[in-house]
Amino acid sequence: MISKPDKNKTRQKRHTRVRGKISGTAGCPRLNVYRSNKNIYAQVIDDVAGVTLVSASTLDSEVSGNNKTEQAASVGAVVAKRAVAKDITEVVFDRGGYLYHGRVQALAESARENGLDF
Repeated sequence: MISKPDKNKTRQKRHTRVRGKISGTAGCPRLNVYRSNKNIYAQVIDDVAGVTLVSASTLDSEVSGNNKTEQAASVGAVVAKRAVAKDITEVVFDRGGYLYHGRVQALAESARENGLDF
């Protein structure tokens, strides 16, 4: 019997491959997205210093929405507002190996609408 490949392992391989090509700096940090079954998390990271500058997730009280896609859009807005408050306007988007649609796309577009350039 042929076994199916583990989705998360293949996603992690994609993420590792992408991370070899992109990196966040102090001038242009990395906007990282992690998506679990229930929640979505976003961080703005300076990879040179190894520091998370700003973060937001669906666990924050500021996030609202009826479904997961609306909550992801709200997380994008919150992380963008927090980044702009710290004078961060330009970032590199790291989709974490996930396909750019659904929740990941909603988060990215909402972050763009609220002041982040990528």
